[in-house]
Amino acid sequence: MKVAFQMDPIAGIDINADSTFRLAEEAQARGHELFFYLPEALSYREGRVIARGQSLRVRRERGNHAELGEMQDIDLADIDVVWLRQDPPFDMFYITTTHLLDRLAPDTLVVNDPFWVRNCPEKLLVLDFPELIPPTVIARDLPTIRAFKDTHGDVILKPLYGNGGAGVFRLTPDDRNLSSLHELFTGFTREPLIVQKFLPAVAKGDKRVILVDGEAVGAINRVPAKGETRSNMHVGGRPEKVELSDRDREICAAIGPALREKGQIFVGIDVIGDYLTEINVTSPTGIQELERFDGINVAARIWAAIEAKADAA
Repeated sequence: MKVAFQMDPIAGIDINADSTFRLAEEAQARGHELFFYLPEALSYREGRVIARGQSLRVRRERGNHAELGEMQDIDLADIDVVWLRQDPPFDMFYITTTHLLDRLAPDTLVVNDPFWVRNCPEKLLVLDFPELIPPTVIARDLPTIRAFKDTHGDVILKPLYGNGGAGVFRLTPDDRNLSSLHELFTGFTREPLIVQKFLPAVAKGDKRVILVDGEAVGAINRVPAKGETRSNMHVGGRPEKVELSDRDREICAAIGPALREKGQIFVGIDVIGDYLTEINVTSPTGIQELERFDGINVAARIWAAIEAKADAA
């Protein structure tokens, strides 16, 4: 198949951690032809969705991991699979790319399905499963947020469309910074905030569970660095080997059919203790760590699912 990756610059990625690199590596091993382009290079031109980019070959050689061809324009209607893999922010630029990629259906398979990526942001899709998530409020006005904090005491406050642990604050019962943080956030963005009851179980880790076409395949545990509340690996969280618990499987069984129905082939959910906190569909990570810990070739399972869908089309 012809496979295009819409992603951030490939030159600076960590080849031992980047999930997109592992997906490209597995695709190449399976005989697929690769193409790379930046989201900025996506355009609509008189009925066609065009990407300006380069042919790609990858190798597991740090600093020499990507061999790129000459710059060229391609019609994405001629591509079999397009990977939507740029990182958030989930802003209007990101959303516009999903609208353009929508126009490739049904002849080109876009992974994950851009319509549902756009309509299922990480911190909003969980609202479909209120019985699985901790007490949560999404609001912009301070009185609503303050009332929630007064009720639950110890809370986590973060931007609704943030990622990678950026802008995440823990506010303990005696913390007096809520008004200042509200002023800070609302001063530079119109997006709401999400506030959740703090889960002490995060001290033991924030579990990243990987699902492929709605089925759980494994998990890694992300343990916060000393003195940190956040467990994201972007901010120093330490990945550890961990098994799927009965509760993890229960959560995955509850959400899996919806993910499969919405064309979300590669998904990473976040579980703290017994609670689902996020469903990551934009550019989930963790497959290389899982492969090292448990020997599970998640990339191969993802490609098997994609190839099956392509054959059935």
